[in-house]
Amino acid sequence: MRFDVVTLFPELFAPHLASGITRRAYESGRVDVRLWPLRDFAEGNYRRVDDRPFGGGPGMVMLAEPLQRALEAVRADRGAPAAVVINFSPGGRVLTQALVQELAAGDGALLLCGRYEGIDQRFLDRHVTLEISLGDFVLSGGELPALVLLDAIARLQPGVLHVESHEQDSFSDGLLEGPVYSRPEVWATAEGAWPVPPVLLSGHHGEVARWRRQCSLERSARRRPDLIAAARAAGRLSVEDERFLATLRL
Repeated sequence: MRFDVVTLFPELFAPHLASGITRRAYESGRVDVRLWPLRDFAEGNYRRVDDRPFGGGPGMVMLAEPLQRALEAVRADRGAPAAVVINFSPGGRVLTQALVQELAAGDGALLLCGRYEGIDQRFLDRHVTLEISLGDFVLSGGELPALVLLDAIARLQPGVLHVESHEQDSFSDGLLEGPVYSRPEVWATAEGAWPVPPVLLSGHHGEVARWRRQCSLERSARRRPDLIAAARAAGRLSVEDERFLATLRL
């Protein structure tokens, strides 16, 4: 799959694309990321990409014309329009694991990294097919959300992680992942000693799976009860799940 990123700051992407386990996706070409510096498509001596908003107000607005030229260049290079043109906006659809999985199964997208007060609405109305938000807060630009999306998609590609790794992630089944432990079996400090839960040392795979499911249910119920409600509404909770939840003192 291919992602074309239109940005004023392409240098922000280089460390991410060359570091960490997700670099496997980029180096193998499973996730092909191409950066398009927006100023390359601006005109005039100053390569201007923004101007003051009509009607007054603070800040600057990204101009439609440089963005249009960038979009046309991407489409010419692809040989076809990008299936999805994504803009990152506080008013967009909140990024969830379900949306990541949906995009990870596609052919890629064109990612717009807005800055300043935003992008001229006429360009958005004409070209953008999906707006995405990371949550109810505001960032300086779309580069960080673009990196978050690329990372989330890259780790789902074959050969990047063991399949079991992302299948047990939080939100993969709609709930939070439970706690995880590693060596030593007893972590001893000056303040005390903390052992690994005995069930994880038992070798009984069925009991381990049951314990992990219960931990996931309890953590979700205490921290994100909305996830439990959604799982219940979707019919993803078994009779055993409901019986366990009924024992919790929340």
